[in-house]
Amino acid sequence: MSDAPLLAGLTPALWQSLGLTMRLAAISTVILLAIALPLAGWLDRTRLKIAPWIEALVTLPIVLPPTVIGFYLLVGFGGGSWLGTGWQALFDSTLAFSFAGLVVGSVIYSLPFAVQPIQNAIREVDAALIEAGCALGARPRQVFWRVIVPAARNGILTGAALSFAHTMGEFGVVLMLGGNIPGATRVASIALYDETQLLNYPVAHSYALLLLAISFAMLMLIGLLRRGARQQARPKLR
Repeated sequence: MSDAPLLAGLTPALWQSLGLTMRLAAISTVILLAIALPLAGWLDRTRLKIAPWIEALVTLPIVLPPTVIGFYLLVGFGGGSWLGTGWQALFDSTLAFSFAGLVVGSVIYSLPFAVQPIQNAIREVDAALIEAGCALGARPRQVFWRVIVPAARNGILTGAALSFAHTMGEFGVVLMLGGNIPGATRVASIALYDETQLLNYPVAHSYALLLLAISFAMLMLIGLLRRGARQQARPKLR
């Protein structure tokens, strides 16, 4: 196959959409880590009866259709809601059909992809390390941040990589919540859909190939992190 159709698809609009997608994924991942780390730690150690309800709520986006999440977020962020009205008053802009709205929607939609790997990594931390930290007089918060988090670093990095990759491939939520505004909410997955609808296959192929390459690279990174975690967990032979 000739490279000419692919090169013809490398337009400024493509790089704009891809750059917006990368920016959305990066910002969402940072926010997700800030939320997922303490949340995963709390879910691991709490004995409150509400914990299973919180865990189910966090996991819900995995099984719920993205359009359902997008619809309720659109309603919640609209001008008729208290959140939409408050945002409009503070920032003189709408939360729906804006980049900020996409960030909030992406954080909610990708939350389980950050929390679950981190929670699993925390559960696998050697209990002897935790007991040693407690025996030395460290407080629970100190034990979590200075002992558990460093020991679970591979799981944390896996959660970050999964969150980034998942945000890169979002479609239903961003379409419902952000629409298709060039330079503001037109991410790569939406642009790919539009170009396919227009039968503009050279450009669509460029979008698809770049997203495929990025997704494959992220999966390779996740696989390497998991492989490293398994090797660290295995006892060393003398």
